[in-house]
Amino acid sequence: MDFNLNFQLTLLAVLLVLSAFFAISETSLMSVNRYRLKHLSKQGNVGAKLAVKLLNETDKLLSVILLCNNFANAAAAALVTLIVVEFFGTQESIIFIGTIITTFMIVIFSEISPKVIGAAHPEKLAPYCSFILYPLLKVFYPIVLFLNFFVLGFLKLVNIKTNFNQKDLINMDELKSIISESGTFIPQKNKSIFLNLIDLNKVTIDEVMMPHTNVESICLKQSIDEILEKVINSNYRQMVVKDNDEIIGVIDSKKLLKLVVKEQNDGITHESLRELIEPPYFIPSGTTIYKQIQYFQDNQEKKGFIVNEHGDFLGLVSLEDLLEEIIGEFNTDIPSKLSKIITEDDGWIVDGAISIRDLNKKLNLKLPTSGPITISGLIIEFLENIPETNTSFKMHETKFEIINIYEQTIKKIKIYK
Repeated sequence: MDFNLNFQLTLLAVLLVLSAFFAISETSLMSVNRYRLKHLSKQGNVGAKLAVKLLNETDKLLSVILLCNNFANAAAAALVTLIVVEFFGTQESIIFIGTIITTFMIVIFSEISPKVIGAAHPEKLAPYCSFILYPLLKVFYPIVLFLNFFVLGFLKLVNIKTNFNQKDLINMDELKSIISESGTFIPQKNKSIFLNLIDLNKVTIDEVMMPHTNVESICLKQSIDEILEKVINSNYRQMVVKDNDEIIGVIDSKKLLKLVVKEQNDGITHESLRELIEPPYFIPSGTTIYKQIQYFQDNQEKKGFIVNEHGDFLGLVSLEDLLEEIIGEFNTDIPSKLSKIITEDDGWIVDGAISIRDLNKKLNLKLPTSGPITISGLIIEFLENIPETNTSFKMHETKFEIINIYEQTIKKIKIYK
């Protein structure tokens, strides 16, 4: 009798362990990061390869897991009932107590605990579980097909479609979330570059251009000395050239310096300057950064003039500006976007021409980017007029104060923390 009891208890423990294994397998395989699993598979991990194959047939995988799990649970329940009846009799109260004990053991030791473990360590457990599940699926394949015939028939009857491969597809917003929540797995700098790359199709050149009011230019009506002085004092290597307010191109200060050395300054004429001018490259407003990088590459250009549908000059954009949107600012020799932000104890002083997108990124704000491009434009749209100096107001949960107005243009703004 003792031998029989020991055998039955051992068998019961084995059934509970089997049930726990299938519970761990189900949870770990269903919650595993499939992209990480595929990465391990490509690196040669045999367990990961088997797991990928199993997940490619999720309906059959679930069938074999639940078939074996339910069999183990049913067998455990029947065995406990047999033990109780054999040793304590057939009273209804005894059988009820045995059922309660069986349910408790299955729920605690074969369901909840294993599933919590499987959910906590899916990448570690899924490949190991696959070594057992893969051959099991092969053994029980006819039974699985038989069960799935009824399952798929029922799903079709209630008009529920299953497409497990669709789970492997993600959109851009989901990809951004994955990268943002990657923690320390991706360095912060790399994370920023990835996120910027994803946004290239959403951000237009209007958001990164230098507004026409800030563009330095020379006019051929000016004297040679005035032109040379302006070029020498410019922060930029290339200068916009105008003739009667019409843009006729750009001139490279390096080429101009060579001409000065060659002609000793006395032989320089407006005609010789014209020979150095490169024809303008115009870009339609609203072009995305992604497309413009391609256009720059195809046309072997590095700088372009942005114009609207009426041909009005809106601003200037360079290949450098576009690359900075991806990798961040790298040229410290010229005034940058950062120089338009001055940090104070209680906030920041910003240039009115700075883009809203830059402000959101640098100051962690949540100002809308669907309307005006610059903070000045957003304020004017919000107030519906050009404010006066020292005007304070609250916009989108942020306090602003107008510091300086010049020629009906907001030049300086204070943003409070």
